[in-house]
Amino acid sequence: MSTIAYPKLQEIIDQSIRIVFFGGAGVSTESGLPDFRSQAGLYSQTYDYPPETILSYSFFVAHTEEFYRFYKAKLICPGVKPNAAHYALSQMEEAGKLIAVATQNIDGLHQMAGSRAVYELHGSVHRNICVTCKQMFSMEIVINSEGIPRCPCGGIIKPDVVLYEEPLNQETIAGAVSAISTADTLIVGGTSLNVYPAAGLIKYFDGAHMVLINKEQTSADCHAELVIRDPIGHVLGSLTIIK
Repeated sequence: MSTIAYPKLQEIIDQSIRIVFFGGAGVSTESGLPDFRSQAGLYSQTYDYPPETILSYSFFVAHTEEFYRFYKAKLICPGVKPNAAHYALSQMEEAGKLIAVATQNIDGLHQMAGSRAVYELHGSVHRNICVTCKQMFSMEIVINSEGIPRCPCGGIIKPDVVLYEEPLNQETIAGAVSAISTADTLIVGGTSLNVYPAAGLIKYFDGAHMVLINKEQTSADCHAELVIRDPIGHVLGSLTIIK
């Protein structure tokens, strides 16, 4: 007879019918993507400019080619695949338990795993837009470009990701807030909860169960019913999802 690795979490999942997952970079590290704030994260590495500066809108405008050298090298990983956490969340949605994923990630791995109700708070590397004519382009156009990717109209193509100094998409925010505020369970995972305004969305949760899965301590630990410090792919991947 097998033993349930996380019995309290399994109990919460079994009882819940309106789960929302709020996640960050730690969800994708098990797929091989770097996070930002860990010891080996992007913000701990040395570049000619700090990553926060490179990933700002003003830097994109003033130093577009330098922006793209960093962006292509560090933020686009075309061969990356979803991990057990992404697939477990997709299974929860398929089972009718999970109503939405609100993610700070821009990698598109939730959709690749099969999730449909995904609020991408910081945009996606898979969408790119001409700043002049607004035509949309795939990630492959950016990957295969030399230097600055340009539209046939001559305009610069910008990733549809939220850079520092840019506001979040209000329609996406409204959808995420609506889902979180009507959830009976909120699972927060793989995020330091240090990036605002996105991290502030969890304050709209007023349901029965908050679960926090993160390797490091966060400001929301004291509000969670259950805190788990193990890798999120291992945790969610161990669950039994029953319709």
